[in-house]
Amino acid sequence: MFKVYRKEVEFAGRTLVMETNKIARQADGAVMITMGETTVLCTVVGAKSAAAGQDFLPLTVHYQEKTYAAGKIPGGFFKREGRPSEKEVLTSRLIDRPIRPLFPKGFFNEVQVVATVLSHDLENDPDIVALIGCSAALTLSGLPFMGPVAAARVGYIGGEYVVNPDITLLKSESDLDLVVAGTQEGVLMVESEAQELSEDIMLGAVMAGWEAFQPVIQGIIDLAEMCAKDPWDIAPVSEAVATMAKALEDQFGKDIAAAYATQDKSARRAALEAARAKAEEALVDEDAGITAKAVGSAFHDVEADIVRGQILKTSARIDGRDTKTVRPIVAEVGTLPRAHGSALFTRGETQALVVATLGTGQDEQIVDALDGEYKERFMLHYNFPSYSVGECRRMGPPGRREIGHGKLAWRSIRPLMPPAEDFPYTIRVVSEVTESNGSSSMATVCGASLALMDAGVPLPRPVAGIAMGLIKEGADFAVLTDILGDEDHLGDMDFKVAGTEGGVTALQMDIKITSITREIMAQALEQAREGRLHILAEMSKAMGTAREGVKDHAPQIATLTIPKDKIRDVIGTGGKVIRGIVEDTGARIDIEDDGTVKVSATDLGAIDKAIRIIQGLTEEPEVGKVYTGTVVKTMDFGAFVNFMGGKDGLVHISELADHRVERTTDMVREGDVVKVLLTGIDDRGKVKLSMKRVDQETGAALERGGGRRSAG
Repeated sequence: MFKVYRKEVEFAGRTLVMETNKIARQADGAVMITMGETTVLCTVVGAKSAAAGQDFLPLTVHYQEKTYAAGKIPGGFFKREGRPSEKEVLTSRLIDRPIRPLFPKGFFNEVQVVATVLSHDLENDPDIVALIGCSAALTLSGLPFMGPVAAARVGYIGGEYVVNPDITLLKSESDLDLVVAGTQEGVLMVESEAQELSEDIMLGAVMAGWEAFQPVIQGIIDLAEMCAKDPWDIAPVSEAVATMAKALEDQFGKDIAAAYATQDKSARRAALEAARAKAEEALVDEDAGITAKAVGSAFHDVEADIVRGQILKTSARIDGRDTKTVRPIVAEVGTLPRAHGSALFTRGETQALVVATLGTGQDEQIVDALDGEYKERFMLHYNFPSYSVGECRRMGPPGRREIGHGKLAWRSIRPLMPPAEDFPYTIRVVSEVTESNGSSSMATVCGASLALMDAGVPLPRPVAGIAMGLIKEGADFAVLTDILGDEDHLGDMDFKVAGTEGGVTALQMDIKITSITREIMAQALEQAREGRLHILAEMSKAMGTAREGVKDHAPQIATLTIPKDKIRDVIGTGGKVIRGIVEDTGARIDIEDDGTVKVSATDLGAIDKAIRIIQGLTEEPEVGKVYTGTVVKTMDFGAFVNFMGGKDGLVHISELADHRVERTTDMVREGDVVKVLLTGIDDRGKVKLSMKRVDQETGAALERGGGRRSAG
């Protein structure tokens, strides 16, 4: 028999249960973690040695949702889970980001972390549970992991912070959805969406979450004291490699410093490559175990020391800016002639071509999630082709980074999107990153805001985004506004803030060191606010408010409401009626369960015609009202006229004209368009019409004696 180790923790009003040594015992670490009735199995396996020549940490995190967790069977032909959903990809990134910096430098063994959702109570989101469980599994595994970490979700409801709000409450009432992860020392990662909240409120939410998960960290430590495996032995850096690193700094430090004095990115890269090639030629010694990769790793360390030291000592950055200056901005709208909305946003050497497309309800994305199926009417997709950084790479579907950056931009814009009642379009935004040297995701936010306004989407205010960096050595630190790619690569923080003049809409932070303090976050938020306001001012030169109305080649949409019991009349048996309206008019028609009907076409005439037909099918005929109809059949005793789309009535031969009529065909023939007055509906529902009581030229109703009266 085996002993099961169990730890319960009270976590912001909920009980968190961690169990180990019961399931997946051959993994290096395995924890079954439960909150409410949401259960996730988290496992960790590490390779016992690094691959030959490995010079980076091959850590992979896989978060996977099983549909049986919510009592569902997968859709599709094969009836099994397929490629990862967007939620699974984003949660995998959410787990990866706070644990990756806690592996020691020089540890290159492959590590695989897998989180499998086994049960979902539709109340507790599995992402927080999975992140905590993976941290616990790593802490128990014996791998060199400098954790543990924990995480919490924070809402802002009625002016109060709410930690771990249930899913329904979060979606319906909260002005904030923020996830924060960190250690006992400080914060490591933040991901959020907000309704234009102030920097102080955002910072308070981060700290509220950090304080709330401290008991969870202690619980993981307590569990580790019961059953953690012995720590792995890590091979120290060889004396030969250490000596080589010192020689590289002495011999080539000046060349590296000179390269970073070059402000142009391409020229700087060329100078660095030349210095790296010289260093490899001089220092590689395979017999002594000094490989080209070892020299490259030492070269990177010297790069970091030089750039970081210069910024801390002089506040002078790679491209000559100080720590608070934003690079030059150029923004334009209407870049593409046939797009519904387009913008080109350039900031320094980062550029995004962003295109907005307007569609109808038939274009909505259907998302089949564990907590139920729903439709999404706003989509934002981010593409990062290799040419944007001057590289050759295999072209393929979007990777985790592209999905993550697109979701961040989506979160930034969504709080400003108009409700469907005010703007009944499905909206897709695509960002093509055409140049990149720092924060293309924030350029996407700026470009998306401009493209949407160019398309006539009534955003109440434009949205802008900016990325902040950090250089920290001991107690000294510098926060950098609008970071370059090299500053991101060599720095300690990637801190992205998006929002309007009124407040923050999205905040994302990743830390490469073990944690940062409240003081650093507060300064980064304030510098980001100043930078955001500057960018908004530059954007306003291209477009400050949304265009009035959509462009001519964009679909026009009209909305009307019909009684629910009339929906079947518009659709018809097997969809026959609605297909006929579409074929006759060329318009697209979307009917919702509440009776809302959206009619769309690029031709307003097609919309008007479709609306008249639908109204004819759903309105009740009104006695005393004049209608326009078509003669569909003539008989000896009168003519049948179709009006209101689907209604027929009889004009008796005596009602055809104000004189005696011998034959019906003397007055009308099939296909004639006439104006008729509805004079009555008998007990059997038969409709009586009159032509002689209507002026056929003007459509005005006539008194029986021949005088005019107003039309109905």
